[in-house]
Amino acid sequence: MPLANSPTTVPVTVDDEKCIAHKGCTVCVDVCPLDVLRIHDETKKAYMKYDECWYCMPCEADCPTGAVNVSIPYLLR
Repeated sequence: MPLANSPTTVPVTVDDEKCIAHKGCTVCVDVCPLDVLRIHDETKKAYMKYDECWYCMPCEADCPTGAVNVSIPYLLR
């Protein structure tokens, strides 16, 4: 599984200002069927560790603060 090298190269991005993972929220990590989202050890914020998204959207739909954004490619819309 390829590692996501930077946030701009992945389809799932998390707004650090809105993310409340540092308060114990792990909803996006828990609902991802591919287990590609993680909580960063240092920042305690969610991020996409592996670039293997299926664009299934539960991470975005279930995020209580709207911090998760899934960028669906044009051809899949």
